[in-house]
Amino acid sequence: MPGVKPYDRGPYATMYTNRPWTIRQYAGFSTAEESNKFYRANVAAGQQGLSVAFDLPTHRGYDSDHERVVGDVGMAGVSIDSVEDMKILFDGIPLDQISVSMTMNGAVLPTMAMYIQAAREQQEVLGKDSNFREGAGDASKPSVMTSLRGTIQNDILKEFMVRNTYIYPPKESMDRVVADIIGFCASNMPKFNTVSISGYHMQEAGADAALELGFTIADGLEYIRTAVKTAGLNVDDVAPRYSFFFGIGMNFYLEIAKLRAARRLWSTLVEKHFQPKDSRSLLLRTHCQTSGYSLTEQQPINNVIRTTIEALAAVQGGTQSLHTNSYDEAIGLPTVQTARVARNTQLILQEEAGVCDVADPWGGSYMMESLTDELADKAMDIINEVEAAGGMTAYINSGMAKLRIEESATKKQGRIDSGQDVIVGVNKYRLDANDEENERQDVLQIDNSAVRQKQIDRLITLKASRNADDVDAALAAIEASARLDCSSSKGNDPNNLMALCIEAARVRCTLGEISQALENAWGRHVPSATIVQGAYGASFSAKQESETEYDHVLSEVKAFEEREGRRPRILVAKMGQDGHDRGAKVIASGFSDLGFDVDIGPLFQTPEEVALQALDSDVHVIGISSQAAGHKTLLPALKAELDKRGADNIVIVAGGVIPQQDYDFLLKESKSCSAVFGPGTRITDAAMETLRLIEKKN
Repeated sequence: MPGVKPYDRGPYATMYTNRPWTIRQYAGFSTAEESNKFYRANVAAGQQGLSVAFDLPTHRGYDSDHERVVGDVGMAGVSIDSVEDMKILFDGIPLDQISVSMTMNGAVLPTMAMYIQAAREQQEVLGKDSNFREGAGDASKPSVMTSLRGTIQNDILKEFMVRNTYIYPPKESMDRVVADIIGFCASNMPKFNTVSISGYHMQEAGADAALELGFTIADGLEYIRTAVKTAGLNVDDVAPRYSFFFGIGMNFYLEIAKLRAARRLWSTLVEKHFQPKDSRSLLLRTHCQTSGYSLTEQQPINNVIRTTIEALAAVQGGTQSLHTNSYDEAIGLPTVQTARVARNTQLILQEEAGVCDVADPWGGSYMMESLTDELADKAMDIINEVEAAGGMTAYINSGMAKLRIEESATKKQGRIDSGQDVIVGVNKYRLDANDEENERQDVLQIDNSAVRQKQIDRLITLKASRNADDVDAALAAIEASARLDCSSSKGNDPNNLMALCIEAARVRCTLGEISQALENAWGRHVPSATIVQGAYGASFSAKQESETEYDHVLSEVKAFEEREGRRPRILVAKMGQDGHDRGAKVIASGFSDLGFDVDIGPLFQTPEEVALQALDSDVHVIGISSQAAGHKTLLPALKAELDKRGADNIVIVAGGVIPQQDYDFLLKESKSCSAVFGPGTRITDAAMETLRLIEKKN
């Protein structure tokens, strides 16, 4: 029954018959002012909670004036440099009354601190919390914190596997950042969820359902261990305030079974390992988001149907809240109009389709029960493998977690390119070129340079008006605490990093300054890059016509090697703070299987660094992967760096989420690249075109 252990049929007895799932659309637009306007409109239109998307510099702990973020400010979310930005972001939105979810991991301490401080100052203005200044250095005093509701993602483990918006090394990230936030909130913020354990980003990076489920549950167990062993808390102090976040793809029945299996596994394993006394510790509560990867650039209106199917799977699986993607997100940033369609998809499901009338329509279905059993068993095998390695932190440090997801992603791309997996409008039922041209969509355009300059001007004003001695003292206290060997995770510990960061936010330290204070003690994490070998090519053996095409590319590459005395060499690189590397890794693996020599650059490079690596490696071509809308700034800068060094013989190609309306700018106006490979491009086609461009240049 729903609401009965092990909760396959749902965490609550009445499910949506009593209260529907929460519509929680993830969004952030360039400046705090623009995002605030959007949030207020959505709340007025019926949205029950806010979910904040931050830009990449904020995620990576940089202020907007930093030289490494020139092309990223405001492009994939809202830019937050200080508590002043956070106050504007939530202006007119009563933070003591509305739930706020924040997707933040790397720079989680300053972001959370600025949210809390903004709430304190908001309440002071309203006369509800007049003594907040008396609480300087004692963040437990202000009463507003006890009323704050929401979730901070604070899931750093998955960042080291897939999303890559980490800043600090794994050990410090877990033992000090995650633990201090959990400990602080346990003492001071009883209504706030301190960790949202994400499988969504694993699915987006290429994990299949069993991998996503197994790794996500294993992550959750690791976070409980951190709270119990490092923070000294009881399982019942923390487990009821952990939430989950799953991706929902196009395999309708499998996605429903995944959510059912997740609840079963969590209930069973938490009881086995931690013996909680509070039954709420056994409940897996989850947010879901429809797939971004399933969206296609070709015939984008089809994405409305894809998102609706995925949304229905999420609610049939028993999610507690849901984000539905906009249908144009494979092309660029969503517009106000497409975001409205995405939100209304949920409203129609709730209020027109009758899906809330039955607590669990799948109870007793042999198909669904057997599929749930099968998926739970596969995920349990993965969890046992992780536990045998010493837990998720150790498993991540071994490199196995990342490798398994990258292998799964490469195999998936091979199945699509070979036609084994059908994508309507991409590898089957395609329109001709003229019809595809007519289906182009307008996308949101953000003037990155104007947004960045506005943020820089605000930073200048802030720094001129604050007390420098207070700032220096607050930053020194953070760095001193970060250098301690002992835990400071108790909520009332004077060295608790969460409390110290709130004080730093109060005296107007910036996000970048707080992040730098921690970096001074711990350094920045630098991962190693790997290439999966053989997985892409193996996918072509099932279809003879595809194998012939694959062999044709291999023969052309071999002919190039015989003519030139070496194989074609490509540097696959990412510039700016965009850490989404699924596309880059899959391209690198595919090109390697097709006979190219492949170098992978480290994440977060500047155009100058990419140019220098290309020259040092003597490559024929640079392949730039762009997923976060920085291409119009970063690609021309890369071309200029190559030209400055007399390397105009190196071909530049680009791929990823690049709107077709930007192709002319990149190919003709700025001449910053020679080809753009949009979503849905087959790797074999991209390899042949790249080879042609190399031969033309050389």
